[in-house]
Amino acid sequence: MTDHTSQQAIVRGTPEHCYEMVLDVERLPEWAPDIKEATVLVRDDQGRPGDVFFRAAAMGRSTSYTLRYSYGSNPLRISWRLLDGDLLDRMSGEYEFLPVDGDATATQVVYDLDVDLLVRLPGFVKRRLEAKVVHAAIDDLKARIELGTTTG
Repeated sequence: MTDHTSQQAIVRGTPEHCYEMVLDVERLPEWAPDIKEATVLVRDDQGRPGDVFFRAAAMGRSTSYTLRYSYGSNPLRISWRLLDGDLLDRMSGEYEFLPVDGDATATQVVYDLDVDLLVRLPGFVKRRLEAKVVHAAIDDLKARIELGTTTG
């Protein structure tokens, strides 16, 4: 069964700046505490990350996985899907960075994630794990953009 999570937040930064911050995947360990390593394996013809290897803390252990990033016609949207992983059966997600009407210095960040784990977990463990992922995806990103720090 696929677990889906979605979150939105207003961030004090332009859509372009937010996009560039997420696109800089190799610096992800600086602001997303559970990401221990992010290595770009392949870049596209515009120099953007294509395939990226991650090592992360998960459920009291280390996990690794590789994602393939995609970029469509919307220049402020980044999506990804799982190529392989040791704890994940399937994962896909996306960020979209939308301008806020009347405020050129604000962005509505939309985050979606679908995950299938290889192991069964109790509901409360899944919810705790989901909360950590969303916290890093939204709150830690927001802190990094607005303050240049993380929220831990």
